[in-house]
Amino acid sequence: MPEDLTFRWTAFAGFCLIPVLAWITGDRQQVDKKTVVGSLVLIWVIGVLTFWLPWSKLALEWINEALVAVLEASHKGTIFLFGPLAMGPGQTLPDGTASVGFILAIQVLPTVIFFSAVVAGLYYLNIMQAVVRFFARIFYRAMRLSGAESLAASANIFVGIESSLTIRPYLNSMTRSELLTLLTCMMATVASTVLAVYVLALKDVFPQIAGHLVSASVISIPCAILISKVSLPEKEVPATASDNGFEDFTAQSSALDAKEKSPENLITALIDGGAQGVCMAVGIATLLIVVLGLEAVVDLILGLFPGSLTLAKVLGWLAWPFAVLLGLRPEEWQLGSQILGARFIEGEVPAYFSLAAAQSATPPAFSIRSLTALTYTLCGFVHIASMGIFVGGLAALIPDRVKDLSVLGLRALWTSFLATFLTGCVAGILSNAG
Repeated sequence: MPEDLTFRWTAFAGFCLIPVLAWITGDRQQVDKKTVVGSLVLIWVIGVLTFWLPWSKLALEWINEALVAVLEASHKGTIFLFGPLAMGPGQTLPDGTASVGFILAIQVLPTVIFFSAVVAGLYYLNIMQAVVRFFARIFYRAMRLSGAESLAASANIFVGIESSLTIRPYLNSMTRSELLTLLTCMMATVASTVLAVYVLALKDVFPQIAGHLVSASVISIPCAILISKVSLPEKEVPATASDNGFEDFTAQSSALDAKEKSPENLITALIDGGAQGVCMAVGIATLLIVVLGLEAVVDLILGLFPGSLTLAKVLGWLAWPFAVLLGLRPEEWQLGSQILGARFIEGEVPAYFSLAAAQSATPPAFSIRSLTALTYTLCGFVHIASMGIFVGGLAALIPDRVKDLSVLGLRALWTSFLATFLTGCVAGILSNAG
Protein backbone atom coordinates (compact mmCIF):
# COMPACT_ATOMS: atom_id res chain seq x y z
CA MET A 1 0.00 0.00 0.00
CA PRO A 2 2.78 2.57 0.80
CA GLU A 3 4.32 1.82 -2.63
CA ASP A 4 0.94 2.37 -4.30
CA LEU A 5 0.58 5.66 -2.43
CA THR A 6 3.96 6.76 -3.80
CA PHE A 7 2.77 6.27 -7.38
CA ARG A 8 -0.47 8.16 -6.63
CA TRP A 9 1.60 11.08 -5.35
CA THR A 10 3.71 10.85 -8.52
CA ALA A 11 0.52 11.15 -10.59
CA PHE A 12 -0.51 14.15 -8.46
CA ALA A 13 2.87 15.76 -9.17
CA GLY A 14 2.23 15.10 -12.86
CA PHE A 15 -1.20 16.74 -12.58
CA CYS A 16 0.45 19.86 -11.09
CA LEU A 17 3.34 19.98 -13.58
CA ILE A 18 1.38 19.52 -16.81
CA PRO A 19 -0.49 22.90 -16.65
CA VAL A 20 2.84 24.57 -15.84
CA LEU A 21 4.36 22.92 -18.91
CA ALA A 22 1.41 24.16 -20.98
CA TRP A 23 2.02 27.72 -19.73
CA ILE A 24 5.79 27.57 -20.35
CA THR A 25 5.32 26.30 -23.92
CA GLY A 26 2.42 28.71 -24.59
CA ASP A 27 2.15 32.50 -24.74
CA ARG A 28 3.10 32.86 -21.04
CA GLN A 29 0.47 35.49 -20.37
CA GLN A 30 -1.74 36.06 -17.35
CA VAL A 31 -4.58 33.55 -17.28
CA ASP A 32 -8.18 34.01 -16.18
CA LYS A 33 -8.28 32.76 -12.57
CA LYS A 34 -11.98 31.95 -12.73
CA THR A 35 -11.43 29.68 -15.75
CA VAL A 36 -8.55 27.89 -14.01
CA VAL A 37 -10.38 27.47 -10.70
CA GLY A 38 -13.62 26.44 -12.41
CA SER A 39 -11.80 23.86 -14.55
CA LEU A 40 -10.01 22.40 -11.54
CA VAL A 41 -13.22 22.18 -9.54
CA LEU A 42 -15.05 20.40 -12.38
CA ILE A 43 -12.13 18.00 -12.95
CA TRP A 44 -12.01 16.87 -9.34
CA VAL A 45 -15.77 16.84 -8.82
CA ILE A 46 -16.26 14.58 -11.84
CA GLY A 47 -13.28 12.47 -10.78
CA VAL A 48 -14.61 11.96 -7.25
CA LEU A 49 -18.08 11.20 -8.60
CA THR A 50 -16.55 8.56 -10.86
CA PHE A 51 -14.14 6.82 -8.51
CA TRP A 52 -15.02 7.44 -4.88
CA LEU A 53 -18.78 7.65 -4.32
CA PRO A 54 -20.43 4.36 -3.31
CA TRP A 55 -23.00 4.48 -6.09
CA SER A 56 -20.49 5.37 -8.79
CA LYS A 57 -19.39 1.75 -9.22
CA LEU A 58 -23.01 0.70 -9.70
CA ALA A 59 -23.54 3.51 -12.22
CA LEU A 60 -20.43 2.53 -14.18
CA GLU A 61 -21.55 -1.11 -14.15
CA TRP A 62 -24.99 -0.12 -15.45
CA ILE A 63 -23.52 2.03 -18.24
CA ASN A 64 -21.08 -0.74 -19.12
CA GLU A 65 -23.75 -3.45 -19.23
CA ALA A 66 -26.06 -1.24 -21.31
CA LEU A 67 -23.37 -0.39 -23.88
CA VAL A 68 -22.07 -3.96 -24.08
CA ALA A 69 -25.64 -5.20 -24.57
CA VAL A 70 -26.12 -2.72 -27.41
CA LEU A 71 -22.80 -3.82 -28.91
CA GLU A 72 -23.83 -7.46 -28.82
CA ALA A 73 -27.17 -6.57 -30.41
CA SER A 74 -25.36 -4.67 -33.17
CA HIS A 75 -23.50 -7.85 -34.13
CA LYS A 76 -26.70 -9.52 -35.34
CA GLY A 77 -26.62 -7.65 -38.66
CA THR A 78 -22.88 -8.19 -39.03
CA ILE A 79 -23.21 -11.94 -38.49
CA PHE A 80 -26.09 -12.07 -40.99
CA LEU A 81 -23.86 -10.42 -43.62
CA PHE A 82 -20.49 -12.03 -42.91
CA GLY A 83 -21.31 -15.29 -41.12
CA PRO A 84 -18.37 -16.88 -39.23
CA LEU A 85 -16.07 -14.01 -40.27
CA ALA A 86 -18.01 -11.79 -37.86
CA MET A 87 -17.59 -14.15 -34.88
CA GLY A 88 -14.86 -13.50 -32.34
CA PRO A 89 -12.16 -16.08 -31.54
CA GLY A 90 -13.66 -19.15 -29.87
CA GLN A 91 -17.25 -18.33 -30.85
CA THR A 92 -19.48 -20.51 -33.04
CA LEU A 93 -22.65 -20.04 -35.05
CA PRO A 94 -25.84 -21.97 -34.10
CA ASP A 95 -25.00 -24.54 -36.79
CA GLY A 96 -21.60 -25.18 -35.22
CA THR A 97 -19.49 -23.20 -37.70
CA ALA A 98 -16.45 -21.87 -35.82
CA SER A 99 -14.91 -18.42 -36.01
CA VAL A 100 -11.88 -18.00 -38.25
CA GLY A 101 -10.25 -15.68 -35.70
CA PHE A 102 -10.08 -11.94 -35.10
CA ILE A 103 -10.70 -9.69 -38.13
CA LEU A 104 -10.86 -6.02 -37.14
CA ALA A 105 -12.46 -4.77 -40.37
CA ILE A 106 -15.42 -7.16 -40.04
CA GLN A 107 -15.79 -7.66 -36.29
CA VAL A 108 -15.14 -4.10 -35.10
CA LEU A 109 -15.73 -1.47 -37.80
CA PRO A 110 -19.42 -2.38 -38.43
CA THR A 111 -20.16 -1.26 -34.85
CA VAL A 112 -19.13 2.25 -35.92
CA ILE A 113 -21.91 2.17 -38.52
CA PHE A 114 -24.47 0.98 -35.96
CA PHE A 115 -23.49 3.51 -33.29
CA SER A 116 -23.49 6.33 -35.84
CA ALA A 117 -27.07 5.42 -36.71
CA VAL A 118 -28.06 5.33 -33.03
CA VAL A 119 -26.52 8.77 -32.38
CA ALA A 120 -28.33 10.18 -35.43
CA GLY A 121 -31.58 8.77 -34.06
CA LEU A 122 -30.97 10.41 -30.69
CA TYR A 123 -30.35 13.73 -32.45
CA TYR A 124 -33.60 13.36 -34.41
CA LEU A 125 -35.47 12.77 -31.13
CA ASN A 126 -33.79 15.89 -29.63
CA ILE A 127 -32.36 13.80 -26.81
CA MET A 128 -28.74 14.51 -27.66
CA GLN A 129 -29.35 18.26 -27.96
CA ALA A 130 -30.85 18.36 -24.48
CA VAL A 131 -27.85 16.53 -22.98
CA VAL A 132 -25.37 18.74 -24.85
CA ARG A 133 -27.07 21.94 -23.66
CA PHE A 134 -27.11 20.62 -20.08
CA PHE A 135 -23.33 20.21 -20.10
CA ALA A 136 -22.88 23.48 -22.01
CA ARG A 137 -24.71 25.41 -19.28
CA ILE A 138 -22.43 23.89 -16.62
CA PHE A 139 -19.28 24.70 -18.59
CA TYR A 140 -20.42 28.26 -19.28
CA ARG A 141 -21.21 29.01 -15.64
CA ALA A 142 -18.28 27.16 -14.06
CA MET A 143 -15.39 28.08 -16.37
CA ARG A 144 -16.28 31.54 -17.71
CA LEU A 145 -16.35 30.42 -21.32
CA SER A 146 -18.13 32.04 -24.22
CA GLY A 147 -21.44 30.58 -25.33
CA ALA A 148 -19.90 29.17 -28.50
CA GLU A 149 -17.04 27.51 -26.60
CA SER A 150 -19.42 26.00 -24.06
CA LEU A 151 -21.76 24.47 -26.64
CA ALA A 152 -18.95 23.12 -28.84
CA ALA A 153 -17.06 21.72 -25.83
CA SER A 154 -20.12 19.88 -24.53
CA ALA A 155 -20.85 18.50 -28.01
CA ASN A 156 -17.32 17.07 -28.09
CA ILE A 157 -18.28 14.65 -25.33
CA PHE A 158 -20.35 12.82 -27.94
CA VAL A 159 -19.07 13.76 -31.40
CA GLY A 160 -15.85 14.84 -33.13
CA ILE A 161 -15.54 17.29 -36.04
CA GLU A 162 -19.36 17.47 -36.09
CA SER A 163 -19.22 19.61 -32.94
CA SER A 164 -18.13 22.56 -35.08
CA LEU A 165 -21.46 22.41 -36.90
CA THR A 166 -23.30 23.28 -33.66
CA ILE A 167 -21.67 26.74 -33.76
CA ARG A 168 -21.12 27.11 -37.51
CA PRO A 169 -22.50 30.70 -37.80
CA TYR A 170 -20.05 31.87 -35.11
CA LEU A 171 -16.88 30.09 -36.25
CA ASN A 172 -15.53 32.89 -38.44
CA SER A 173 -15.72 35.46 -35.64
CA MET A 174 -14.16 33.27 -32.93
CA THR A 175 -10.97 34.51 -31.30
CA ARG A 176 -7.70 32.59 -31.60
CA SER A 177 -8.10 31.45 -28.00
CA GLU A 178 -11.60 30.15 -28.75
CA LEU A 179 -10.34 28.30 -31.84
CA LEU A 180 -7.53 26.66 -29.86
CA THR A 181 -10.03 25.59 -27.21
CA LEU A 182 -12.29 24.15 -29.91
CA LEU A 183 -9.43 22.20 -31.54
CA THR A 184 -8.08 21.00 -28.19
CA CYS A 185 -11.49 19.72 -27.10
CA MET A 186 -11.91 17.94 -30.44
CA MET A 187 -8.58 16.15 -30.16
CA ALA A 188 -8.60 15.46 -26.40
CA THR A 189 -11.90 13.53 -26.60
CA VAL A 190 -13.36 10.75 -28.73
CA ALA A 191 -16.65 10.50 -30.59
CA SER A 192 -19.32 8.20 -29.19
CA THR A 193 -19.55 6.55 -32.62
CA VAL A 194 -16.07 5.04 -32.22
CA LEU A 195 -16.36 4.36 -28.49
CA ALA A 196 -17.56 0.87 -29.38
CA VAL A 197 -14.18 0.07 -30.94
CA TYR A 198 -12.37 0.75 -27.68
CA VAL A 199 -14.93 -1.20 -25.68
CA LEU A 200 -14.47 -4.21 -27.95
CA ALA A 201 -10.70 -3.95 -27.53
CA LEU A 202 -10.69 -3.89 -23.72
CA LYS A 203 -13.92 -5.42 -22.44
CA ASP A 204 -12.24 -8.78 -21.71
CA VAL A 205 -9.40 -7.28 -19.63
CA PHE A 206 -10.97 -4.19 -18.04
CA PRO A 207 -14.24 -4.48 -16.11
CA GLN A 208 -16.64 -1.54 -16.63
CA ILE A 209 -14.52 -0.25 -19.54
CA ALA A 210 -17.51 1.34 -21.30
CA GLY A 211 -18.52 3.33 -18.23
CA HIS A 212 -14.96 4.50 -17.68
CA LEU A 213 -14.60 5.64 -21.30
CA VAL A 214 -17.76 7.75 -20.94
CA SER A 215 -16.31 9.20 -17.73
CA ALA A 216 -12.99 9.91 -19.47
CA SER A 217 -14.77 11.82 -22.24
CA VAL A 218 -16.48 14.05 -19.68
CA ILE A 219 -13.38 14.69 -17.53
CA SER A 220 -11.32 15.47 -20.63
CA ILE A 221 -13.41 18.56 -21.44
CA PRO A 222 -12.43 20.66 -18.37
CA CYS A 223 -8.89 19.26 -18.71
CA ALA A 224 -8.75 20.41 -22.34
CA ILE A 225 -10.17 23.83 -21.47
CA LEU A 226 -7.69 24.29 -18.61
CA ILE A 227 -4.69 23.42 -20.79
CA SER A 228 -5.80 25.46 -23.82
CA LYS A 229 -6.61 28.56 -21.74
CA VAL A 230 -3.30 28.31 -19.89
CA SER A 231 -1.47 27.95 -23.20
CA LEU A 232 -3.35 30.75 -24.97
CA PRO A 233 -5.34 32.94 -22.54
CA GLU A 234 -8.28 34.94 -23.86
CA LYS A 235 -7.27 38.58 -24.45
CA GLU A 236 -10.18 39.59 -26.68
CA VAL A 237 -13.93 39.78 -26.11
CA PRO A 238 -15.72 36.81 -27.73
CA ALA A 239 -18.95 37.58 -29.55
CA THR A 240 -20.94 35.28 -27.26
CA ALA A 241 -19.36 36.22 -23.92
CA SER A 242 -21.82 38.75 -22.46
CA ASP A 243 -23.58 38.11 -19.13
CA ASN A 244 -26.61 36.81 -20.92
CA GLY A 245 -24.52 35.50 -23.83
CA PHE A 246 -25.27 31.87 -23.21
CA GLU A 247 -29.04 32.32 -23.05
CA ASP A 248 -29.02 34.49 -26.19
CA PHE A 249 -26.64 32.12 -27.93
CA THR A 250 -28.63 28.96 -27.20
CA ALA A 251 -31.84 30.66 -28.32
CA GLN A 252 -30.22 31.67 -31.61
CA SER A 253 -28.64 28.24 -31.99
CA SER A 254 -32.02 26.55 -31.49
CA ALA A 255 -33.58 28.81 -34.10
CA LEU A 256 -30.80 27.97 -36.56
CA ASP A 257 -31.21 24.25 -35.86
CA ALA A 258 -34.91 24.53 -36.61
CA LYS A 259 -34.11 26.06 -40.02
CA GLU A 260 -31.67 23.29 -40.90
CA LYS A 261 -33.00 20.57 -43.16
CA SER A 262 -33.68 17.59 -40.89
CA PRO A 263 -34.62 14.00 -41.74
CA GLU A 264 -38.30 13.46 -42.48
CA ASN A 265 -38.66 10.69 -39.91
CA LEU A 266 -36.73 8.49 -37.51
CA ILE A 267 -36.04 5.77 -40.06
CA THR A 268 -34.54 8.30 -42.45
CA ALA A 269 -32.41 9.67 -39.61
CA LEU A 270 -31.12 6.17 -38.81
CA ILE A 271 -30.31 5.51 -42.47
CA ASP A 272 -28.51 8.84 -42.83
CA GLY A 273 -26.59 8.18 -39.62
CA GLY A 274 -25.64 4.71 -40.82
CA ALA A 275 -24.40 6.16 -44.11
CA GLN A 276 -22.21 8.61 -42.18
CA GLY A 277 -20.97 5.66 -40.13
CA VAL A 278 -19.95 3.87 -43.34
CA CYS A 279 -17.83 6.88 -44.31
CA MET A 280 -16.33 6.93 -40.81
CA ALA A 281 -15.56 3.20 -40.86
CA VAL A 282 -13.93 3.54 -44.29
CA GLY A 283 -11.97 6.52 -42.97
CA ILE A 284 -10.71 4.53 -39.98
CA ALA A 285 -9.72 1.62 -42.21
CA THR A 286 -7.97 3.95 -44.66
CA LEU A 287 -6.12 5.67 -41.83
CA LEU A 288 -4.91 2.37 -40.38
CA ILE A 289 -3.78 1.03 -43.77
CA VAL A 290 -1.89 4.20 -44.69
CA VAL A 291 -0.39 5.05 -41.30
CA LEU A 292 0.68 1.52 -40.35
CA GLY A 293 2.13 1.04 -43.83
CA LEU A 294 4.11 4.28 -43.61
CA GLU A 295 5.28 3.33 -40.13
CA ALA A 296 6.61 0.05 -41.55
CA VAL A 297 8.47 1.99 -44.27
CA VAL A 298 10.04 4.28 -41.66
CA ASP A 299 11.03 1.22 -39.62
CA LEU A 300 12.78 -0.19 -42.69
CA ILE A 301 14.78 3.02 -43.00
CA LEU A 302 15.59 3.10 -39.27
CA GLY A 303 16.66 -0.53 -39.55
CA LEU A 304 19.61 0.61 -41.66
CA PHE A 305 21.09 2.24 -38.57
CA PRO A 306 22.63 0.29 -35.67
CA GLY A 307 20.60 -0.28 -32.53
CA SER A 308 17.44 -1.95 -33.90
CA LEU A 309 15.59 1.36 -33.99
CA THR A 310 11.86 1.54 -34.72
CA LEU A 311 9.54 4.53 -34.87
CA ALA A 312 7.53 3.18 -31.91
CA LYS A 313 10.73 2.88 -29.87
CA VAL A 314 11.80 6.47 -30.67
CA LEU A 315 8.38 7.87 -29.82
CA GLY A 316 8.38 5.73 -26.68
CA TRP A 317 11.58 7.43 -25.53
CA LEU A 318 9.92 10.82 -26.00
CA ALA A 319 6.86 9.72 -24.02
CA TRP A 320 8.92 8.13 -21.23
CA PRO A 321 8.82 11.17 -18.84
CA PHE A 322 5.04 11.34 -19.20
CA ALA A 323 4.67 7.63 -18.42
CA VAL A 324 6.56 8.31 -15.19
CA LEU A 325 4.39 11.35 -14.35
CA LEU A 326 1.30 9.25 -15.00
CA GLY A 327 2.18 7.23 -11.91
CA LEU A 328 3.04 3.97 -13.65
CA ARG A 329 5.30 1.51 -11.84
CA PRO A 330 8.97 1.35 -12.95
CA GLU A 331 8.48 -2.07 -14.57
CA GLU A 332 5.60 -0.58 -16.59
CA TRP A 333 7.43 2.48 -17.90
CA GLN A 334 8.95 0.99 -21.05
CA LEU A 335 5.83 -0.69 -22.44
CA GLY A 336 3.55 2.12 -21.27
CA SER A 337 5.69 4.79 -22.92
CA GLN A 338 5.83 2.81 -26.19
CA ILE A 339 2.04 2.54 -26.32
CA LEU A 340 1.63 6.23 -25.48
CA GLY A 341 4.29 7.34 -27.96
CA ALA A 342 3.08 5.18 -30.84
CA ARG A 343 -0.36 6.78 -30.54
CA PHE A 344 1.06 9.98 -32.09
CA ILE A 345 1.45 8.12 -35.39
CA GLU A 346 -0.79 5.06 -35.26
CA GLY A 347 -3.77 6.59 -33.47
CA GLU A 348 -5.72 5.38 -30.46
CA VAL A 349 -7.26 2.25 -32.06
CA PRO A 350 -3.97 0.26 -32.37
CA ALA A 351 -2.94 1.69 -28.98
CA TYR A 352 -6.01 0.24 -27.26
CA PHE A 353 -5.53 -3.13 -28.93
CA SER A 354 -1.84 -3.12 -27.92
CA LEU A 355 -2.89 -2.30 -24.37
CA ALA A 356 -5.41 -5.15 -24.40
CA ALA A 357 -2.81 -7.61 -25.73
CA ALA A 358 -0.32 -6.58 -23.03
CA GLN A 359 -2.94 -6.98 -20.32
CA SER A 360 -4.00 -10.39 -21.63
CA ALA A 361 -0.50 -11.76 -21.05
CA THR A 362 0.39 -13.89 -18.03
CA PRO A 363 1.08 -12.11 -15.78
CA PRO A 364 -0.71 -8.92 -16.93
CA ALA A 365 1.67 -6.13 -17.95
CA PHE A 366 -0.04 -3.45 -15.85
CA SER A 367 -1.71 -3.13 -12.47
CA ILE A 368 -5.41 -2.29 -12.58
CA ARG A 369 -4.68 1.28 -11.44
CA SER A 370 -2.06 1.75 -14.16
CA LEU A 371 -4.39 0.18 -16.73
CA THR A 372 -7.09 2.65 -15.72
CA ALA A 373 -4.70 5.60 -16.01
CA LEU A 374 -3.52 4.47 -19.47
CA THR A 375 -7.08 3.90 -20.66
CA TYR A 376 -8.08 7.43 -19.67
CA THR A 377 -4.93 8.89 -21.25
CA LEU A 378 -5.49 7.14 -24.58
CA CYS A 379 -9.11 8.36 -24.79
CA GLY A 380 -8.53 11.09 -27.36
CA PHE A 381 -7.80 11.74 -31.05
CA VAL A 382 -4.22 12.79 -30.28
CA HIS A 383 -2.37 11.91 -33.46
CA ILE A 384 -1.10 13.65 -36.57
CA ALA A 385 -3.84 12.34 -38.86
CA SER A 386 -6.61 13.67 -36.62
CA MET A 387 -4.94 17.08 -36.56
CA GLY A 388 -5.16 17.15 -40.35
CA ILE A 389 -8.78 16.01 -40.28
CA PHE A 390 -9.91 18.61 -37.75
CA VAL A 391 -7.92 21.52 -39.17
CA GLY A 392 -9.01 20.61 -42.71
CA GLY A 393 -12.64 20.24 -41.65
CA LEU A 394 -12.70 23.64 -39.96
CA ALA A 395 -10.82 25.26 -42.84
CA ALA A 396 -13.57 24.10 -45.19
CA LEU A 397 -16.14 25.88 -42.99
CA ILE A 398 -14.12 29.09 -42.43
CA PRO A 399 -11.64 29.46 -45.33
CA ASP A 400 -10.83 33.01 -44.23
CA ARG A 401 -9.20 31.63 -41.07
CA VAL A 402 -6.93 29.06 -42.71
CA LYS A 403 -3.76 30.85 -41.57
CA ASP A 404 -4.89 30.87 -37.92
CA LEU A 405 -6.00 27.25 -38.09
CA SER A 406 -2.73 26.06 -39.63
CA VAL A 407 -0.75 27.69 -36.82
CA LEU A 408 -3.12 26.59 -34.06
CA GLY A 409 -3.33 23.02 -35.36
CA LEU A 410 0.17 22.03 -34.22
CA ARG A 411 -0.37 23.78 -30.89
CA ALA A 412 -3.66 21.94 -30.46
CA LEU A 413 -1.87 18.60 -30.99
CA TRP A 414 0.42 19.51 -28.09
CA THR A 415 -2.30 20.91 -25.80
CA SER A 416 -4.60 17.94 -26.44
CA PHE A 417 -1.68 15.60 -25.67
CA LEU A 418 -1.19 17.37 -22.34
CA ALA A 419 -4.94 17.41 -21.66
CA THR A 420 -5.26 13.64 -22.08
CA PHE A 421 -2.34 13.12 -19.72
CA LEU A 422 -4.04 15.39 -17.21
CA THR A 423 -7.12 13.15 -17.47
CA GLY A 424 -4.91 10.09 -17.02
CA CYS A 425 -3.31 11.60 -13.92
CA VAL A 426 -6.74 12.08 -12.35
CA ALA A 427 -7.49 8.39 -12.95
CA GLY A 428 -4.06 7.41 -11.60
CA ILE A 429 -4.68 9.41 -8.42
CA LEU A 430 -8.30 8.50 -7.70
CA SER A 431 -8.64 4.94 -9.02
CA ASN A 432 -9.45 2.73 -6.04
CA ALA A 433 -7.72 -0.28 -7.61
CA GLY A 434 -4.12 -1.09 -6.86
